[in-house]
Amino acid sequence: MRVIGTVGLPGSGKGELADVAREAGIPVVTMGDIIREECRRRGLDPATDHGKIAKALREEEGDDAIAARSLPVIEEHLESNDVVLVDGLRSDVELDRFREAFGDEFVLVSVEAPFETRAERLLDRGRDASDTDVEALKQREARELDFGMGEAMDRADVVIENTGTLESYRETITRLFEDGPGAVTEADA
Repeated sequence: MRVIGTVGLPGSGKGELADVAREAGIPVVTMGDIIREECRRRGLDPATDHGKIAKALREEEGDDAIAARSLPVIEEHLESNDVVLVDGLRSDVELDRFREAFGDEFVLVSVEAPFETRAERLLDRGRDASDTDVEALKQREARELDFGMGEAMDRADVVIENTGTLESYRETITRLFEDGPGAVTEADA
């Protein structure tokens, strides 16, 4: 059993990593989906209220609320899969929760890229308003860093610098899944 978590600022490449996992048949638990589900449960629009609900859940249930809500989904996938990907940790508190639950079987991967590169990717993606507005992106990043994302990134077991081609990035991800974190650390350090 192995649980791989991802952390990274918007546009770093976490979504592409999750896509490669899905293509390899690895189940993906997206922490943002937990928040989107709660938005809908509260009758709110996930596109506009995602940040507000993420903050509310943490205030109501503790800083590890989204991780705690993810655990049953991850454990269900582990019943029939050797590897599960947890997409989108936002804090060191969430990291602690997963390490407490899975011990040495939990590996955190920080996906990193410079702001300008990420801003270009988000502009191309255009998923929401913060993707096309540089100031909104800066505010979004500040909110996520306030949750403790920077601390989680600093504590990652593996760092992938996603600054090259999409093909080389996908090859690195495939190596991570096929050969384990050591293969990526050795090849990409």
